[in-house]
Amino acid sequence: MIFLKCEAGSEGPAFFNSRSLQNFLSCKKYTLNKKTLLCSCLSFLPLILITIVMAVSAPSTSALGSVQKPKMSIAQIFTMSFGFLGIQFGFALQNGNTSRILRSFGADVEQLPMFWIVAPLVGMIVQPLIGHYSDRTWNRLGRRKPYFLVGALLSSAALIFLPNSGGMAGVIPALWIGAGMVMVMDASFNVAMEPFRALVADNLPDSQSTIGFSIQTFLIGLGAVVGSALPDIMGRLGVSKVAGADGIADNIKYSFYVGAVVFVAAILVTIFFSKEYAPAEYKKYNGTPNVETKNEGIGEIFKDFLKMPKTMKQLGLVQFFSWFALFSMWVFTTDAVATHVYGLGENDAKSVAYNDAGNAVGSSFAIYNFVAMVYALFLPSIASAIGRKATHALSLIAGGVGLISIYFIKDPSMLNVSMVGVGFAWASILAMPYVILSGSIPAGKMGIYMGIFNFFITLPQIVNGLAGGWIVKHIYGGQPIYAIVLAGFFMLCAAVCVLFVYDEGAIRIKQAKLAVGD
Repeated sequence: MIFLKCEAGSEGPAFFNSRSLQNFLSCKKYTLNKKTLLCSCLSFLPLILITIVMAVSAPSTSALGSVQKPKMSIAQIFTMSFGFLGIQFGFALQNGNTSRILRSFGADVEQLPMFWIVAPLVGMIVQPLIGHYSDRTWNRLGRRKPYFLVGALLSSAALIFLPNSGGMAGVIPALWIGAGMVMVMDASFNVAMEPFRALVADNLPDSQSTIGFSIQTFLIGLGAVVGSALPDIMGRLGVSKVAGADGIADNIKYSFYVGAVVFVAAILVTIFFSKEYAPAEYKKYNGTPNVETKNEGIGEIFKDFLKMPKTMKQLGLVQFFSWFALFSMWVFTTDAVATHVYGLGENDAKSVAYNDAGNAVGSSFAIYNFVAMVYALFLPSIASAIGRKATHALSLIAGGVGLISIYFIKDPSMLNVSMVGVGFAWASILAMPYVILSGSIPAGKMGIYMGIFNFFITLPQIVNGLAGGWIVKHIYGGQPIYAIVLAGFFMLCAAVCVLFVYDEGAIRIKQAKLAVGD
């Protein structure tokens, strides 16, 4: 039994029981490769790191405006977040197909993380910059909307060019063109995505933040369900699944073309049918920024980083483990399923069977996105009943169990069952950290801190990208299934860490209810 002291007033448990995990690892019915014992050892790292996080000084109180923000209707919240449907449609196509596109262009499985690492590197740079400047933008389109539009147009162009990279191989190797398009695509996604988080936090009062981010997650799930399943749907409708001369099948290409159209159309719905507060109204509802740091340019980003709220630092540890796990899932699931479930070799990347494995993974990703879409609608009620942190912890546990269960699968159809748990975790990851964070951000800093928060999403992906391929090749013997097992344990680590996060917004809501009761 490992004992941990909780912060006063927190909702965390007094201890974490590791006996059940030890029993699982020693189970005689299922004996894991010895190398996976590394996973179980690493899974207890947060129990040490939590003590460091708990040592941070007492949290500061975020500034609020002089007037409570008016509540929005469900329809208004829906149109405000609708653009995320298009963004996630594109992300789903990227996440479900980039690895096999790059493999078709000649990438080895252990090289995949190095190509994927470009995306979080770009996001780490782009999101804080977009957040910083969107905080200071106001024109005829609004504050955040100009960035939506530019990001949508660039993203759509990248979606069209990525599967056609092989056609330009006469000038530059297709693999490098494809990797470049992945970088451009992710940078463009980030330009469009970052302001959406800030927009929801800009417009909604604390009491509606959970439902606001939950509706956003529902729309993310809806877009991702269709985006993940589209290549398989195209194949079932008769579109060729056989790789052409450029290495990419038509069902993949046409899916990306549809994604480009959906991306722009969804963003336009938000631009035309949602409103933003003008500067005077924005200050009234969100407070006035600290004049000492006003108009200091990009250098202010670094000052804000050093002054980030305690809640953000604590959530950063949760995000690290969560997104390390997700990165492994996106990069290695196709090859893990192809080798561990379908029994294919490392050199079968252009075979029809490998494409079938990729389609099965894409369809299973659609399952977890569908589950996330539905589960997101219940998050406000669950959070109201058991608390925001407990909701997120239970969801992450479901995701960890789902990922670990993939090791035991022999029938590809059972992959869908594993992805149910991942869907619970995905819905919560897309909503609950932002709900908790939004209540702790100082006045006039919503965009920049939402952008800085992206560091805790990109950093674990970069670490995974640098080390993940080497670990798969040299420690796991070229068996990517163990990267998925490690991902499951890291998801469980995140579940433990979230229980110790200071939720300032939840405390403020409780105080308001008590005041009304008095």
